[in-house]
Amino acid sequence: NKMAASRAGKLLAVIGDEDTCTGFLLGGIGELNKHRQPNFMVVEKDTPTGDIEEQLRLFLSRKDIAIVLISQSIADVVRYVIDAHTDPIPSVLEIPSKDAPYDPSKDSILRRAKGMFSAEDFR
Repeated sequence: NKMAASRAGKLLAVIGDEDTCTGFLLGGIGELNKHRQPNFMVVEKDTPTGDIEEQLRLFLSRKDIAIVLISQSIADVVRYVIDAHTDPIPSVLEIPSKDAPYDPSKDSILRRAKGMFSAEDFR
């Protein structure tokens, strides 16, 4: 039913450590698409950077995802992919993890937004 599909909401995707992903999954965000691909990725200490990059690129290319939440410490590893992504949707939002507090100076979207305005705009 094409009309039902057009009304369907878009998904959140999450890339984070096990605790971060578990929290979001307990909150009800877990989904599989028609290709049985999940909308989350658990990153361990030994997860190869290439695997993180591949999953992030997949999330950014999926039409059913509106927002990608990524732990900032993991975002630092694939910063070049995030910086190169300029489409407004899906948006990439960096979030803190229990091991690393949020650092606004590293956030790609915040840096991009600051570049659009001068200091006078914030007075």
